[in-house]
Amino acid sequence: MNSSFGLMHVWTQGDWVTRSVLIALVAMSLLSWTVILLKALDVVRAKRLAARVEPFWHSADLAEGMSRLGGAEANPFRELALEGREAAAHHRATKAQLHDTLDVSDWISRALQGSIDQSTARLQAGLAILASVGSTAPFVGLFGTVWGIYHALMSIGAAGQATIDQVAGPIGEALIMTALGLAVAIPAVLGYNALVRGNKHILAKLNRFAGDLHAYYVTGARVTGAGAGGKIVAIKQA
Repeated sequence: MNSSFGLMHVWTQGDWVTRSVLIALVAMSLLSWTVILLKALDVVRAKRLAARVEPFWHSADLAEGMSRLGGAEANPFRELALEGREAAAHHRATKAQLHDTLDVSDWISRALQGSIDQSTARLQAGLAILASVGSTAPFVGLFGTVWGIYHALMSIGAAGQATIDQVAGPIGEALIMTALGLAVAIPAVLGYNALVRGNKHILAKLNRFAGDLHAYYVTGARVTGAGAGGKIVAIKQA
């Protein structure tokens, strides 16, 4: 590529508006890639934690099951199990209060749902950034193109001549801004869609685990769908 043509030439020849658009697009790209990488690591980590759910139900007692879930920070599956256990213990131990109008099933359901809501909020944190970048970056690039074309035409008009060589270079450089806007937006959109799919998979695992925990803390056993009647898997409560 000719060294007199490209982003560096756009930067050196452009005014403060062109440079501001370039800086904004570069910042949006760095921000979106940072979010994509960090959230992708969170999804991979959560999927690994989800694999520990089944060993939890094969534990001899609840304490062993908790250790199998792992003690890592922000472990949604461990937090869900702890929230259910604390809700069940609180309902049994607390004297007459307003919450006693709810039976133990409703009380535990609310506690588990609250834990799932917190995990959902953590999983979705940052996705709004990707959605914003994906929807605005093309228009930011288009604005840079329009401004660059206007700036180029004004320069050509001031020179008093308009040959193909004089027009092609500035206009082509202005169009680079549109391409850069698309280059920023496309990874953000693809990353957003991939992360949403990954989060849905994790949330499905959490909801299934919450259903089993609800049955366990209310009845003392996990109900699993094995045929029409299902089967009971019991572990001792610690």
